[in-house]
Amino acid sequence: MAVKQRRHLVQRISSNDNSDNENNRDDSNDSNSEISSSYSNRHTRNATEARRTYSKTIPSKTNIIRKRRYKPGVLALKEIRKYQRSTNLLIRKLPFARLVREIAQDVLRRGPFSMDEVRWHSSALLALQEASECYLTHLLEDSNLCAIHAKRVTLMQKDIQLARRIRGPWGGLS
Repeated sequence: MAVKQRRHLVQRISSNDNSDNENNRDDSNDSNSEISSSYSNRHTRNATEARRTYSKTIPSKTNIIRKRRYKPGVLALKEIRKYQRSTNLLIRKLPFARLVREIAQDVLRRGPFSMDEVRWHSSALLALQEASECYLTHLLEDSNLCAIHAKRVTLMQKDIQLARRIRGPWGGLS
């Protein structure tokens, strides 16, 4: 493919030079040696121009800067270490607070008191978020152990169900 492109460029440049030479030709008599030398010089020049044009249009492999490619699983392990080092909350605070308020409103509307609005203190929401993240983290750890026990790497719904069932009523199964 690259050779065809080069040939095409050489032919195109040489045809341009031929048309220029025909227009600018004077009627003087040249010897055969001068014609052959000018012919070879012209074609050498055309080939050089074609190479330059070719190198401009198609970038060489050495100039391309590639993004680093990690082996499979390396980035996952790096991310696991990052989250194990940090003590930050993993779920965003505002979406979690909205979810808690929505669930509380649904429960209180169905209850015997039927309250319309409940006010939450920010520390109460943070405590609830901390507890829920801790619960979910331990549940997923146990579920991962169940998947590994089944000689699988992929976590499935049945692993989470088994982990909840093994934990009993205090572990999330009522």
